[in-house]
Amino acid sequence: MTFFTEGHSDPTVQPVPASVVRQVDAADTTLSNPKRAVISIGANLGNRLETLQGAIDALEDTPGVRIKAVSPVYETEPWGVEPGSQPSYFNAVVVLKTTLPPSSLLERAHAVEEAFHRVREERWGARTIDVDIVAYADVVSDDPVLTLPHPRAHERAFVLAPWHDVDPEAQLPGRGPVADLLDVVTRDGVAPRKDLELRLPE
Repeated sequence: MTFFTEGHSDPTVQPVPASVVRQVDAADTTLSNPKRAVISIGANLGNRLETLQGAIDALEDTPGVRIKAVSPVYETEPWGVEPGSQPSYFNAVVVLKTTLPPSSLLERAHAVEEAFHRVREERWGARTIDVDIVAYADVVSDDPVLTLPHPRAHERAFVLAPWHDVDPEAQLPGRGPVADLLDVVTRDGVAPRKDLELRLPE
């Protein structure tokens, strides 16, 4: 079952209303044999929440893509840098259905990054937006252009926690249940922001 967070007054995870599920499923009839994919988005420059929402909307506007669920927002300390040297990240996970092959979905992810002026100057550098494919159906691939699932997803709470929020039964291909993976990683520096909300595109 798919979940999302409703309203600022009630930060608990609520089931998606049946009417919304029917609408999304009806939209899916335009997709032939769609595959489920999970995408992680993050931003630590500019208006972080607005940028994440813009990336979600841009993905939804992609032909052959339908957003099925949007996770709660998490605030995350940057990886691999001196504490305090960069702003914190806002992170979220998007679950979608797509008829695009992984390579085309990757191209779209990069196009979204470029639209928000993502600059790839240094590893672990600050960025306006980061759009990563975490998993695509049950595909396991060591292709260096697009390794599936994401090679570090299983050790990152800022991916696992929001993914588990929207899909408690989720499985990371080749790694097992997301719930089990989340039990063994540290959540230090990864905090839910229940005062913030991202919208599921209409």
